[in-house]
Amino acid sequence: MQRILVVEDEMQIARNLRDYLEVAGFDVTVVGDGSSAVASARGDRPDLIVLDLGLPGMDGLDVARELRRAGTTPIVMLTARGEESDRIVGLELGADDYLVKPFSPKELVARVRAVLRRTSGATASAEILRAGDVQMDLPKMRARVAGRAVDLTPTEFQLLATLVREPGRVFTRGQLLDALHGVTIESYERAIDAHVKNLRRKIEPEVGRPRYILTVHGVGYRFADD
Repeated sequence: MQRILVVEDEMQIARNLRDYLEVAGFDVTVVGDGSSAVASARGDRPDLIVLDLGLPGMDGLDVARELRRAGTTPIVMLTARGEESDRIVGLELGADDYLVKPFSPKELVARVRAVLRRTSGATASAEILRAGDVQMDLPKMRARVAGRAVDLTPTEFQLLATLVREPGRVFTRGQLLDALHGVTIESYERAIDAHVKNLRRKIEPEVGRPRYILTVHGVGYRFADD
């Protein structure tokens, strides 16, 4: 049974999320503050974390920073903040998806399943992807760039795999969103820009002069084919 850590200080929301996730077949732990979230994530090693950004004390963004220092456990953010900048900051910290309050608990369950599919979906294939200096072992979800191992979140791994499968092909942001989620969902395309920024930070020799993930202005992105 997959384990979900819910970090939410509003107890009614936390109980609702726990109930829906348990009915969906997940083992759920609920905590209400950032320090407890970090301790639980380190001790229990959940398969995914549902993280509210508006926490008392240790802010949700600080929790995300701390979690990303320690590993690549998938994170789905919850936020009442409608500002696009807050969502972008969360995604750039390594969150895999987000929901803005108020939202349907059923939608959260769908998002959680979609993110977890990115983690487990690659194991159904014995494929090894190679393009230039990049090698991706899909069953093991491991990536190497110029012989160097690179730690990627599930979303970053899936995004890079999508690009590496077809070097030279130009993908729109909408196409990349569809590739990540498996279905067309309501989201915003700037999320792709945030994930690409994270990928470049991890794999490019010079972030300001990308060698692998190239921007096609006005359209989207492509993986270098030379």
